[in-house]
Amino acid sequence: MKVVLFCGGQGTRLRDYSDAVPKPMVKIGHRPVLWHIMRYYAHFGHTEFILCLGYKADVIKEYFLNYSEATSNDFVLSGGGTEIHLLNSDIDNWSITFVDTGMSSNIGERLLAVKDYVDDQPFLANYADGVTDLHLPTMLETVRSQSDVSVAFMAVPPPLSLHVTEFDEDGRVSSILPISTAGLYVNAGYFYLTPDVFDYMVPGEELVVEPFQRMADKSSLLAYPYHGFFRAMDTFKDKQALDDLYESGPAPWEVWKKPGSSAD
Repeated sequence: MKVVLFCGGQGTRLRDYSDAVPKPMVKIGHRPVLWHIMRYYAHFGHTEFILCLGYKADVIKEYFLNYSEATSNDFVLSGGGTEIHLLNSDIDNWSITFVDTGMSSNIGERLLAVKDYVDDQPFLANYADGVTDLHLPTMLETVRSQSDVSVAFMAVPPPLSLHVTEFDEDGRVSSILPISTAGLYVNAGYFYLTPDVFDYMVPGEELVVEPFQRMADKSSLLAYPYHGFFRAMDTFKDKQALDDLYESGPAPWEVWKKPGSSAD
């Protein structure tokens, strides 16, 4: 299946970290978060990527045009440093389509801009800023077993330290719970989409607002609840947490490094 990655946002909440790179190019370890997400999909056999570019698109293009396999793979150096023999490879079987989808486009507009590249087949999509250890084949099997599903997405408890409160008209609190234990779920951005999604879309609309509500009204929108690891890189604090997990390694989302792991 092809994988559409929304890489055009400005990532304003990470701007204090770096104004020189777009959010998907902020690194975890020595590779951008975008690479970690692509490597995740490739592990499960999905190696055809469509990048929806916008803000600082040149940075993303230059990264892959000048990609060094040796940075994250074992290799043998010989010939006085002139010859590199890779012992394994990351992206030799990847196909990456780079599409300019506008500087200020929303997710819905970016998806419409790449409609012709998904070939009228079911496809995957991602916000390109969050990592997970979700076993993707299990999610896809569950989704495909349901009838009349146009779009499905991974839903996770809000990974926040906020609290939900209940109180009466006088403000007297009856309960206060961590938001992560209050039975609430948020869209985590790991999408399965069929071409039917485009029938629900109107130019200019945000994908997860009006189009998703139309699908919900027709019971064709499916949430896949997941309680395993997921973390989005929204703030510098998130980046630090992901860096710490990476350095302690293997990180939870590095499913390709787990013993006995295979591309199911």
